[in-house]
Amino acid sequence: MILRRSTAMLHSFSLSTTTPKLLSHFTPSFFLCTSALSPRIRIWLNQSYSRRTRAFSSAVVTASSPKNTGTDTFFAEDTVSWQSLGLSDRISQALSNAGFARPSLVQAACMPSILSGKDVVIAAETGSGKTYGYLVPLIDKLYGARHDADNDLEKATVSSRTFSIVLCPNVLLCEQVVRMANDLSGDDGRPLLRVAAVCGRQGWPVNEPDVIVSTPVALLNSIDPKKHHRSDFIRAVKYVVFDEADMLLSGGFENHVIRLIHMLRFDEKLLSRVNKAGSENPVEPNSDSVSHFDFEGEEDMQNESISEAEEMSEGDVDAEDLMEETQTSPVKRKDWRRVRKNYERSKQYIFVAATLPVNGKKTAGAVLKKMFPDANWVSGSYLHQPNPRLKEKWIEVTTDNQVDALIEAVKQFGSKASDHGAGVSRTMVFGNTVEAVEAVANILQRAGIECYRYHTGLSLAERAESLDDFRAKGGIFVCTDAAARGVDIPNVSHVIQADFATSAVDFLHRVGRTARAGQFGVVTSLYNESNRDLVNAIRAAGKLGQPVEAAFSRKRSFRNKLKKRGSNEAGQISTAEFMV
Repeated sequence: MILRRSTAMLHSFSLSTTTPKLLSHFTPSFFLCTSALSPRIRIWLNQSYSRRTRAFSSAVVTASSPKNTGTDTFFAEDTVSWQSLGLSDRISQALSNAGFARPSLVQAACMPSILSGKDVVIAAETGSGKTYGYLVPLIDKLYGARHDADNDLEKATVSSRTFSIVLCPNVLLCEQVVRMANDLSGDDGRPLLRVAAVCGRQGWPVNEPDVIVSTPVALLNSIDPKKHHRSDFIRAVKYVVFDEADMLLSGGFENHVIRLIHMLRFDEKLLSRVNKAGSENPVEPNSDSVSHFDFEGEEDMQNESISEAEEMSEGDVDAEDLMEETQTSPVKRKDWRRVRKNYERSKQYIFVAATLPVNGKKTAGAVLKKMFPDANWVSGSYLHQPNPRLKEKWIEVTTDNQVDALIEAVKQFGSKASDHGAGVSRTMVFGNTVEAVEAVANILQRAGIECYRYHTGLSLAERAESLDDFRAKGGIFVCTDAAARGVDIPNVSHVIQADFATSAVDFLHRVGRTARAGQFGVVTSLYNESNRDLVNAIRAAGKLGQPVEAAFSRKRSFRNKLKKRGSNEAGQISTAEFMV
């Protein structure tokens, strides 16, 4: 909405000190008559709540506790400790040293599955502790393997090349994961493991790391130039994490991610073949032994690999890169097909997301169900819902009062941030585009309100400086959705949507910047007539205590209705905006 007016027009609006009429009657309400919605949405909202717990796969774990009946929606039961989840004493002590006395509900649900070695999909609400939910068990396993290798020189060579990779959609998230991993230290104050980011200006680390955090493109660029390097790298990877999996499995990331998955799985199958044919007591060979392993029918293997890629993804995948150079020996095509479907697993895959829609063949959830049918799914209690610690305020505005409503919202709650558990005031204000962020920031500054700006129109250094200052000093942070995913800023007490989100997915990520880690927060959403259908669907779902999946942009009929009402005039946030 603010986006639609030029900066010159914005100057013409008077900055009235009078409280807008809608703001003067502040009564947070979740009530909305479902008759105001389209029949298709109304039918979905009246379905039984029990249908929300889908059978995503063969195993589903819900992050809930019988003793948590609403008074504590973040932490697990008092009787659940880090050690009771299967973690070692050393990593438990490191968590205690970092200030984490007990696990969250989601952490308690996902850590045992990760420690078991199974593939895991963690689909849980924002601010539920997902990052440490996967980092802690992986660090524990890697540290244990390295410690065992130090005590066994014969295993040292192989184990030292065993590591994990964590894939994130942008540099900001990569650096955040590295910081969080480094916060887990031993009694000597040193990080338990070597963790390195490979993205942005940071090239391949000189010292061999235990965990590599990277973007898909940066990782492919680092391992592709030399085939031998790629073979060594793929063989050494034992644990693979896809953070913000719904984003990585869509848009411009999808082909790169699918390509990496096929490279990793092909290595598993090749290693399984080597172990079965190499000896009666197979041992894990190095990459050189794989490179020299003989196959006949290399073309058949490649054709099968292409076929498998087509089965798992409807997009085009460059399967030629999945094949390592091999020489030939007698192997029948039917034997390779058997290896395709039945092989020894040697890697673990973990997918993490705060929004993971499954409706439709091309959604991230549907893709994962097809590619990893045996994975354990861990579902948060408030997946696809604003959590109950969040207080929501909805204000319908017009071009005549939206500026006043924005300024009043910033002033009204900015001074009360400390009431929500923070020592300083932190408010995030969202705009849909770079132009909208600049317009909002100019409005606030003319009203005497200083603010930080964060969008892709700024350099990486400028963005990092704004984010660091906001973390340290608090204040007003005006940003695009580039700051809505995965960014962990402690004690954000208030989120304002100056431009209402263009989809339910973006809405969930925005409101998830507050009320995190067991704290409380406030969200003020300004919307106009063009947003009304989306707002009505989200509010109705909240009233019924149901997820907002009916309003996901994947729903074609709903999306078309929004287009007719002109909601897309503000423009969509492109995938490129999230890339740094």
